[in-house]
Amino acid sequence: QVQLMESGGGLVQPGGSLRLSCAASTTFFWSYAMGWYRQAPGKQRELVATITNSGSANYSDSVKGRFTISRDNAKNTVNLQMNSLKPEDTAVYYCNKGWGTYWDWGQGTQVTVSS
Repeated sequence: QVQLMESGGGLVQPGGSLRLSCAASTTFFWSYAMGWYRQAPGKQRELVATITNSGSANYSDSVKGRFTISRDNAKNTVNLQMNSLKPEDTAVYYCNKGWGTYWDWGQGTQVTVSS
């Protein structure tokens, strides 16, 4: 079973930046589209961004222009650069496949945007 380990979260002021990283324990990482998801308290998990195995990215309207997803197939990692953070970005952030049958979810990484 593939293990996912997210890191890079923290407390940041509105307008600040964070860079999240996720490592996946599969040698076939290069073949999968990957995604970043988030779940705020009391809300359902939502898709934030996806990146195909060839590097094409898509974003939810709420983060478009502020977040950038990238991947490093040599390191089996997918990253999320988050700029111009807003309080409504506060959530636990997770990575997983971009679509299809998901792997078991990791612990996620908490992002809190507050002054």
